[in-house]
Amino acid sequence: MSAELENLHEECGIFGVWGHPDAARLTYFGLHALQHRGQEGAGIVSNENGRLHSYRGLGLLSQVFSDDTQINKLKGSAAIGHVRYATSGSGSVDNIQPFLFRFYDGDVALAHNGNLTNGRSIRRALEENGGIYHSNSDTEVLMHLIRRSEKPTFVEQLKEALNTVHGGFAYMLMKDDCMIGALDPNGFRPLSLGQMTNGAYVLASETCALDIVSAQFIRDIQPGEIIIINDDGYHIETYTDQTQKAICSMEFIYFARPDSNIYGINVHSARKRAGARLAQEAPVEADMVIGVPNSSLSAAAGYAEESGLPNEMGLVKNQYVARTFIQPTQELREQGVRMKLSAVRGVVEGKRVIVIDDSIVRGTTSRRIVRLLREAGAAEVHMRIASPPLRYPCYYGIDISRTSELIAASKTVKEICEFIGADSLAYLSIDGLVETVGLHEDAPYGGLCVAYFNGDYPTSLGDYEKEFLSSITAEDKERLTRFAQDSSQYYGNEYAGSGAE
Repeated sequence: MSAELENLHEECGIFGVWGHPDAARLTYFGLHALQHRGQEGAGIVSNENGRLHSYRGLGLLSQVFSDDTQINKLKGSAAIGHVRYATSGSGSVDNIQPFLFRFYDGDVALAHNGNLTNGRSIRRALEENGGIYHSNSDTEVLMHLIRRSEKPTFVEQLKEALNTVHGGFAYMLMKDDCMIGALDPNGFRPLSLGQMTNGAYVLASETCALDIVSAQFIRDIQPGEIIIINDDGYHIETYTDQTQKAICSMEFIYFARPDSNIYGINVHSARKRAGARLAQEAPVEADMVIGVPNSSLSAAAGYAEESGLPNEMGLVKNQYVARTFIQPTQELREQGVRMKLSAVRGVVEGKRVIVIDDSIVRGTTSRRIVRLLREAGAAEVHMRIASPPLRYPCYYGIDISRTSELIAASKTVKEICEFIGADSLAYLSIDGLVETVGLHEDAPYGGLCVAYFNGDYPTSLGDYEKEFLSSITAEDKERLTRFAQDSSQYYGNEYAGSGAE
């Protein structure tokens, strides 16, 4: 993970299998590959001849399933699982998924990756008409809508419900006789289908989870599609033709594992191309390039290759350090950053260093990285960011809900550079991001969602509309528009006062 983006979280990862004799154990391995998408809680629901069994808990997957006892109780040849970080709902066991609902006409399990923009208003309307909720997650909304539908079949009820909810969602459902996946009309979150050598079908948030269970990739689920998997195989249906691809660009920038492919684009390759494009857009004289471990390493490789500079290991990450936000004082929090990252004095001392990172969120971590490098003797520190400036909230499944959390929403590039103490600072342009991902979709921004960078949301914000507008004053709008139009996105040595500490 990038040091600066470590405080950003996506809601979760989902995995499901149909037709394997040890489905729950296979799901555990699949979820392990998706652990980076959620570390707050985990759960698995298995299907034993139509009877669904559930186990879930708080913590990492290995903590929830600490021995074989829990997995052995989850019998059956089908299962769905979930790893979670809460963007909607609190961090209690009641919100850990998959949710299991026991109805008179059969059990249903439900897992969700994303965030609904109209979940609050639907929930309120349903509660006013007698709806009872067991969690405060927006995921439960879908099951209420399904059960209230008067359509004759479960799939038709699901389609009606999917056309009622808005926002970002990849759903996975388990019934006695089938496993179902569904994707929102914009495809904000990825969902892929694979097949194992024994014929079992696998659905997963990322293709890296298919690889870990040796499943052969078949296809990506497309926006507005439902996939139904049962003993006869799988088939695809659509619930809407009002689709427009807008994949979350943060999947390519940060969230997805580098060994995953999203709609045919390898994540590592996209990040490497972004680094190369950044070198073209914002070159600077220096002695070496270093990436902030771990997810910035691909972009650093691209920048170094394009610029002809050596790609060195100037920062080392300790992989076994707990989160620093639990520390009680600012002094201990800053010490936590030193525990996470170390500058390699023998590499950077006396050198002009280009530091590649995914993004700058609040700026505090970037500032500490610059300080670490200067204390290790770096002669110059030039920050290069392999994404555009984060200026707007996300409402589709990433926990950036206020512009006050984003330094680029209130400061210019020059002011950010001075704040973090770098000799220069530059970001990748939005055009650079779109072109280096290279989806080439006939859709705005090439099929990417770039709302966090320019405020151009691909859907209505629904329940968040008033919240967003109330947090953005007219002055804010003017400033943010001006920032977004600043094509240079650069502040460097030529300005008086380099910002060096």
